[in-house]
Amino acid sequence: MTAGFDLTLHGKPPAKPRPKVLDGEQEARIIALRLGSPPKGFAHWTLRLLAEKVVELEIMEAISHETVRQTLKKTRPANSAG
Repeated sequence: MTAGFDLTLHGKPPAKPRPKVLDGEQEARIIALRLGSPPKGFAHWTLRLLAEKVVELEIMEAISHETVRQTLKKTRPANSAG
């Protein structure tokens, strides 16, 4: 019964941060890949296409399109006017 009271007063303990999936060099290579031209037959890069290319180029053994999305999201300028 007191656990609920303590939780109300002090809140939940902070969650432990997840270890980084990519190091700085790998992130830079993904960003550079995204800034380059897409493969022949594609008008632009998709997250899944980028993930496949990252594995093909052996930047990572395996990577999800969500990890690619999060990596690219960190590089976008915040609220640019226009």
